[in-house]
Amino acid sequence: MSTVQLPEGRYGRSTDGRADRRLRIIGAVLGAALLALVGYFAYYYVGGNKISAEIITYDLADTSVKVHLEVRKDADASGYCTIRSQAESGAEVGRADFRFDQDSTRIDKVVTLRTTAPGTTAELLGCHAD
Repeated sequence: MSTVQLPEGRYGRSTDGRADRRLRIIGAVLGAALLALVGYFAYYYVGGNKISAEIITYDLADTSVKVHLEVRKDADASGYCTIRSQAESGAEVGRADFRFDQDSTRIDKVVTLRTTAPGTTAELLGCHAD
């Protein structure tokens, strides 16, 4: 048995070491950039937000919504949480910011959101530290 010799130039050029090296470098740079981006977003998601909250319950009335919030924050952090209410049609009937400046790390508070029409929901839009 003998080895088959392919005609030179017929099936494209042979593997070029410089092209392979260039592709490896480009892949390494893009991989490092992706890793840095994922790390940045992970840090912001885990450590960047110093205040967060959760709606425990809410009670509906014709002109207001009473919302029971549980707020978790750093002891030295202060900030606010935004809550809104919507009518059955989906129109927004109330929105307000509620401040939390206490020194404790966990706050349970019932706040009253005034509405322009009967609301059917209470939605926490987010919390922001000062």
